[in-house]
Amino acid sequence: QVFTFNTVEIKVRPSVKVKNGAPMSIVCHADISKSTNFHLKHNFTIFKDGKVVFMTVSDKGDAQYEIPMARSSDTGEYECTVEAGGKTKSSNALHVWVTGMTKPILTSEKKEVLEGEVVKLRCELPEEVPPLYFVFRKIKMNSTPKEKDVFEPYRNFSVVEFSVEEGDNILQFDCFGRRNVKLEFESSEHSNKTLVTVREPFIKPTLNAKPSRNITEGERIQFECSTVVARMRDIEIILQKNKTILNSVRDEKLLKYSAVATLEDSGEYLCKVEQGRASKTTKLNVVVSELFPKPILAASMSKLDENKELTLSCSISGFRKANFSILRKNSNGDIWLKNSRNLTMRVNVNDTGSYICKAELKGIVKESKPVRINVYAPVSKPTLSVVSGLPEVVLGKPLQLICRSVMGTPPITFTFYKGNEVKKIVTNDTYATFLDENIRQNDKRGYKCDARNNHSSGAKISNILNVTVIVPIRNASLGSIPNGEVEDGSETAFLCSVKEGSWPIHFRIFRKTDHEVLLFEKSENADRVLWRKAAMNRHDTGTYYCIASNRANVDVKSHPITISVILAAWQKGIIAAFVLLLIAGALTLVLWWFLCKKKK
Repeated sequence: QVFTFNTVEIKVRPSVKVKNGAPMSIVCHADISKSTNFHLKHNFTIFKDGKVVFMTVSDKGDAQYEIPMARSSDTGEYECTVEAGGKTKSSNALHVWVTGMTKPILTSEKKEVLEGEVVKLRCELPEEVPPLYFVFRKIKMNSTPKEKDVFEPYRNFSVVEFSVEEGDNILQFDCFGRRNVKLEFESSEHSNKTLVTVREPFIKPTLNAKPSRNITEGERIQFECSTVVARMRDIEIILQKNKTILNSVRDEKLLKYSAVATLEDSGEYLCKVEQGRASKTTKLNVVVSELFPKPILAASMSKLDENKELTLSCSISGFRKANFSILRKNSNGDIWLKNSRNLTMRVNVNDTGSYICKAELKGIVKESKPVRINVYAPVSKPTLSVVSGLPEVVLGKPLQLICRSVMGTPPITFTFYKGNEVKKIVTNDTYATFLDENIRQNDKRGYKCDARNNHSSGAKISNILNVTVIVPIRNASLGSIPNGEVEDGSETAFLCSVKEGSWPIHFRIFRKTDHEVLLFEKSENADRVLWRKAAMNRHDTGTYYCIASNRANVDVKSHPITISVILAAWQKGIIAAFVLLLIAGALTLVLWWFLCKKKK
């Protein structure tokens, strides 16, 4: 008895897309080839999304899983497996979509609520399987419904709360469900509509202004805000302007607030009544007319010399009967000067500042715009100096000058001159600097500066500053007489000279052996120096060089020269005489020996 599975197939009747509530059959068919016609038991297993939903044993090649009323929860991947005689074969997976969802059921916790309370709703899809999406809607007359979306991954119902707002009276609520099938959303029909009646906990407040909403500065204005409440507990009335709370009361039906009106009190006022989550508002626009315009402060001069006379006058266009005062502005509080519309005073530098005047009428005080007064002390004669200290500069280096004026009211304008040429103008407090980068060797022009401010005395000029230009040393050289070879005991003259350089010049002569030995140094107001060494000896043989420097602080080294100390002429004569004497003695000895040998 030999058999083999050809195919195992799974089918859906009437189709792979079935309407919700319609009957549906899942059919599993096994195509088997046999060597003879013998009975064979088949074990059929049908899976949905990997879970067993149906099992049966049959000697036929077909098995059928009946679903009388298909629901959306029956949507999924179906597969069947057949086992017979120790052999097993599975079908391909087949996706079945049960279209449409059951109608959701909506219930409300309350049928009647107060403004500020919440409505708690429950929406359920009893025959659906999560995950599910629920959409709740709050429906008002003549307005777009408000929606709340909730995702429920593990249950087939959801609960939400809607707040009841001012103006809500009769509300309707409904809901519907959605689910995701193969990356497509499917929605249910809408639930039954649930009706909720809304009652007011209090009426919209009334806001009045007395004597009128149109009032003049200086008059007293009183605001009254009232409401009618069903329950007094936890009621609060608030009066505000531009989000600033002016007054508030609790557990009362009436709020009062009064003040002397000013121009700044014009604008919109808001009365708000709150109880729990409920709130109602009323607005009132108030216009405050000007009693008198702001005063104007005038000064006889805004810039003046110290010890001059200053007159300040305060006035109001079209008004004379007001109480005037003149003050000086100060960070720690304005300084009162005089209760009058006019003030005359002799000023000094400390009177520099901003001045205002105030006018008072019927309790209304107004302030003028500040007037700036600047009092100037004359500048002192400036001093001009070199920043580095000494009045000199190295050729090729910049020269930085500083001009100072120890007295005088800033700002001070400093002008730098080279000769009669203006080089730089700087405005500062007490000093200014100038950097001259164009220094020439033969430039004989002196420097000066002047200082001036807004004082009528004009500019003050410094003394002329003459600056010495220091030329750096260039091309140092060393020579000797005699040159090269010097007889032992003789005198040698060394000459160290420079091609260019400002005096005085500091000369130093060295001999170089295994270390450097300073032999001579001297400062000269000349471009050369001569050093005589009286008696040379063989220890003076070596290499010589010189170094020259001046106030440029740069050492310039000459090329080295070599001096060899040789024997003097008389020393050579003695040596020669001694050698000749030795030769003559040797010859005499040889001759004596030869004569003695001949006699024998």
